[in-house]
Amino acid sequence: MEKDFTEIMYEYKKATVEDMEELVRTRTIVLRAANKLSDDVDMSEVEKQSREYYKSALETGVHIAYLVYDNGKFIGAGGVSFYRVMPTYHNTSGQKAYIMNMYTAPKYRRKGIAYHTLDLLVKEAKKRGIVQITLEATQMGRPLYEKYGFVKMEDEMILEDLLRK
Repeated sequence: MEKDFTEIMYEYKKATVEDMEELVRTRTIVLRAANKLSDDVDMSEVEKQSREYYKSALETGVHIAYLVYDNGKFIGAGGVSFYRVMPTYHNTSGQKAYIMNMYTAPKYRRKGIAYHTLDLLVKEAKKRGIVQITLEATQMGRPLYEKYGFVKMEDEMILEDLLRK
């Protein structure tokens, strides 16, 4: 199989529990960017919960993450979480995947890094027989996902802030 240019130029490393701090650091970067949060917003609880999540999810295989490096320097990441819902007509196993934590350092954007990372994650899902993958897209990320073939969902709804209700 022929390798593409971004795969040759950069190292795409499948994360392990040993990469925990890099994963947690990346998670806070992504959340700050997606939510337009300044650096002074306290993220300590998110960091604590992310460590717990990654420790369990990486060990059990319900989450796979890739870290991207340029000569040892961290430049990007992406992850996919696997979960199961009740079977449906279109998804008889009920197995689903959710893409998250996609990030590329600003000076490396528009070089195919995120596309290649996304492709690695989708291939991981395909290996598991997953037929449905969802994600939340920022305005900046939407063109990438559309280029890959993701389409906007029309019927999904959310009830947020259950603690206040």
